[in-house]
Amino acid sequence: MTPAPESVSPWRRFWEKGGWWRSLLVVVAYFAIYQGVPLLFAPLFPTAQDPAATIWLFTVIPIAFGGLVLVAFAWSLGWLAELFGPQPIRGSGWMWVAVAVVLIFNIVRFATIDYAKAGAGVVIAWLVAGLCIGFAEETLTRGFVVNLMRKHGYREIAVACVSAALFALLHASNLLTGQSLIATAIQLVYTFAFGILMYLTLRVTGNLIWPILLHASTDPSIFLSTLYPAQGAAASLGGLGNPVVIVAGLVLLIFIRGRVTQNAAPGLAEPTPRLV
Repeated sequence: MTPAPESVSPWRRFWEKGGWWRSLLVVVAYFAIYQGVPLLFAPLFPTAQDPAATIWLFTVIPIAFGGLVLVAFAWSLGWLAELFGPQPIRGSGWMWVAVAVVLIFNIVRFATIDYAKAGAGVVIAWLVAGLCIGFAEETLTRGFVVNLMRKHGYREIAVACVSAALFALLHASNLLTGQSLIATAIQLVYTFAFGILMYLTLRVTGNLIWPILLHASTDPSIFLSTLYPAQGAAASLGGLGNPVVIVAGLVLLIFIRGRVTQNAAPGLAEPTPRLV
């Protein structure tokens, strides 16, 4: 049954209008939570010197909390099914290239880690951190941002670019940790391209769970293979992952087409999106 306009809360009506600035608002709010939570927990671990403990404190806890806030936000809007259910908008076969590029290099990097040197505690901590990162960042950018952009009627090229750009913007905060401007600029290019590949993964698989899992395997493979590299020819191949992701993301971006339209007014009925 279609709800009457007055039955839709002002809170939901506000977000159902979508748009790029509402997307930015959500990302900024998430960023503030992510940066603020470690300040609350740090006094509980004043002498945390262990690498695994540092990962849990400054990565797992704040991102896990941010993910829970995003779930609560989605529940308050009645968007859980929209975000985590089957996507009605599917992609074309060429989009599988995005999945293959990320997955292949993740596998290669996992095969080039010196697990003995890293230790079980660090490996487990990074795997859990990867799951939290994948869930929170994909729910935020390929979930909320994509949904908000589509609700406002933007073309899919704009949906892809804004979701990737806001994803990249999250990583600009590394400047605050002392990372150089050049290194951060390169990282922004990489994360933008990676965001495009995650958007294409969402499109071609039809469910947010797959970019979440693909993303969840990316960060641990990168950090562990960088910090604890094993000897062998495969290590050199793994090092090509980031440049290949950048090229693939920027090239595949050219082929994104279409616009999602909705048959019903936003917030007044369950939408029936279609790609035109």
